[in-house]
Amino acid sequence: MTQLLRVQNFTVSADGYGAGADQTLERPFGHADPRVLMAWAGATAGWPNRTDAGGSRGLDDYFTRDFSHNIGAEIMGRNKFAPSRGPWVDHDWLGWWGDEPPFHTPVFVLTHHPRPSFSLSDTTFHFVGGDQGDVLAQARTAAEGRDVRLGGGAQTIRTFLDADLVDTLHVAVHPSELGAGSRLWASPDELADRFHHEAVPSTSGVVHHLFWRR
Repeated sequence: MTQLLRVQNFTVSADGYGAGADQTLERPFGHADPRVLMAWAGATAGWPNRTDAGGSRGLDDYFTRDFSHNIGAEIMGRNKFAPSRGPWVDHDWLGWWGDEPPFHTPVFVLTHHPRPSFSLSDTTFHFVGGDQGDVLAQARTAAEGRDVRLGGGAQTIRTFLDADLVDTLHVAVHPSELGAGSRLWASPDELADRFHHEAVPSTSGVVHHLFWRR
């Protein structure tokens, strides 16, 4: 059975940025407001952090519910995990997500600087270097036959695209513009040479872009 490398529910602005500039501890998305970018998912009935009844159904809810389907491991860039750069100086930092990270699988954090693995609930974080193919091989082994999610950020996704390792992408494009930050693309047409592409608008205002290998 083929194990896919999937980009899933990754949200960018209309000008292609997945996060803003100047990330800090207080602003994980830089000058971008994740409550705005991710409002399409947060409004759904399937949003995992929902504390009240209700929420929208339909296309947005389908993608929100599908986030963990057949995912056995995740790969993410260092700055999805932490705001720091350079050698790890604070091993007490365990990510943005508290004691119950939303991944529920092994997570492989890309970094040039060694750090011991650790577990929170049913998520184990591993800190790995090497080229993209080597990291993907580790994640596929850990996924035990299921797919691997490429969680971002935008620059991490670009490096795996440049290495021709990504099988499918789902990118939600929000109508707002950021102007600067971590950019996935100037236009989705950049992927037309390698992927089939369909764009489906949602009533929430985002447009869901679906890509799969030619």
